[in-house]
Amino acid sequence: MQSTRQRTYLVDLLFRQSYAVLFANFVIPIPVAYILRNTLPLSGLLIWIAVMFALTLGRILVAQRYFKHGNRSTAPMRWAWWAWWATVLSWLSSLLWGWLGWVGFANGDPQLLAFTCIVLTGLVCGATPSLSAFPPAYIGSLTAMLLPVTLHCLSRQGEVFATYTFFLICLAGVNLYYSRVTYRSICETARLRLENVELVGRLEEERDRARAADQAKSRFLAAASHDLRQPIHALGLFVGALAALAGRGDVPTAKARDIAARLRAVIGNLGGLLNGLLDISRLDAGVVAVSREPVSLDRLLTDLHHEFAGTAQERNLRWRVRQTDLWVDSDPVLLKRTLDNLLANAFRYTSQGGVLLGCRRRGQAVEIQVIDSGPGIPTDQQAAIFDEFVQLHNAERDRTQGLGLGLAIVRHTSRLLGHVVRLVSVEGRGSMFSVSAPTVEAPDTEPQMEPWPAADQALGIMIVDDEQDVLDALRELLEAWGHRIYAGLSAQQACQQHADAARNGPASVQLILTDYRLGSDMAGSEAIRRIRAYLKRAIPAVIITGDTSPARIKEASDSGHRLLHKPVDAQGLREAIEASRQ
Repeated sequence: MQSTRQRTYLVDLLFRQSYAVLFANFVIPIPVAYILRNTLPLSGLLIWIAVMFALTLGRILVAQRYFKHGNRSTAPMRWAWWAWWATVLSWLSSLLWGWLGWVGFANGDPQLLAFTCIVLTGLVCGATPSLSAFPPAYIGSLTAMLLPVTLHCLSRQGEVFATYTFFLICLAGVNLYYSRVTYRSICETARLRLENVELVGRLEEERDRARAADQAKSRFLAAASHDLRQPIHALGLFVGALAALAGRGDVPTAKARDIAARLRAVIGNLGGLLNGLLDISRLDAGVVAVSREPVSLDRLLTDLHHEFAGTAQERNLRWRVRQTDLWVDSDPVLLKRTLDNLLANAFRYTSQGGVLLGCRRRGQAVEIQVIDSGPGIPTDQQAAIFDEFVQLHNAERDRTQGLGLGLAIVRHTSRLLGHVVRLVSVEGRGSMFSVSAPTVEAPDTEPQMEPWPAADQALGIMIVDDEQDVLDALRELLEAWGHRIYAGLSAQQACQQHADAARNGPASVQLILTDYRLGSDMAGSEAIRRIRAYLKRAIPAVIITGDTSPARIKEASDSGHRLLHKPVDAQGLREAIEASRQ
């Protein structure tokens, strides 16, 4: 089945290759009229030449109009219209040549018969490459040129006319065969050409996409480097100040408390940036598990209303939520996180007026809308704001105004969920961000939350980390929580620590904590395998990684062990340990 583009290509070829025939229609009638000058009246010949020239000129004008306007349209009715115009005109020209055959044979002069056969044979053969792009054009033209003389031969008696009839039938059969072969070759050429054009187009798109991705990556790394250097620079200065104060003697309590508070704030900013980068990397790596289930928008909007009520009060903004009893098919955690980011942005950049959260039914979907009365977003920037580290209204890179990762996470998360994110904004009047999710029927019973496991006895934990400072910090923290720790810079050292402790009494192990990237190119999953082989038991394990590469994250996730990402705070580590008791 030919596509519209292939058919358009064939019609275009029909017009392009017809110029040789048109040239012949201007030149050949002159010598033909000269040969027939003694056979036909001069007036008849002149009329025949005039009609032939008029038809040929009409075909040229149609071809020029096609190349100017017709080949710009790919609509089926348009290409068919132009093809049949060319076909009908070629049929009329062929009828004029067919009349020549009738006249040549009707006279009975052997030389005139030979001349007529030569002219018709040349025209029939010459039209094969020109008209085969549209089979009706060639079949009709061949019939119009050969049918009159064939009928004349069939109406006459004698071996000569029988021979001519046989010759004409063979001529028609051979040319029809070659026309069919030519048509198939042209179709194959058209198919390959269009495939090549599409391939080149795709390659150009991929090239442009790769260039854009490379430029985006450069901007991303530049912005990330800047935002990472700032808190690290501040940490260095605060540590230097603390060391200078300690060098003078005892550090005043108030001063130490102030520096500690500032350090916590800087570390919080640094952790927020790293967590944002990690979230984007995990989404890119495709290791974020999507757990779809019916989600109650009534409960979700109620939770968001309570969550942002304090923020609205602090900023003296109106905060309205329009409830709905609809349910959607989504991941409740990822959907809430998407709306959290949209609402955080709305409150962050709205200085007066308010924020509205509501829903609109759109056929089989629900559009969850976040509407604010903020400064709005220029039209030419509305696509860019979904890129990493883009903050239109925070040129000073004020950390209190966020990091510019929220909308990038919204974009990645919505793609993962298959939800559509939409933005409508008028500069100076506010913005509307929305997420569309498919509706579902409310379930008969609502899922119950599982109780969080309670902490009971202390655990025996084996730790592997090739960074001594990290190893010491983990040991100090876990021992302060009452756990028994067997730590080492390698799996072998950790096993030796455990063996030494086991000689002095019971030394049970319930958990393994290991860094993912260890020395000697060893992965955390291999360290877990060696420790389990030493203990002869498959005990739970947690991998802690600082890698943000999507490939590394996917590799660690595929190991099947619980995964924590640096920096890990104390609460996150405690929750992972408690979860290992299950």
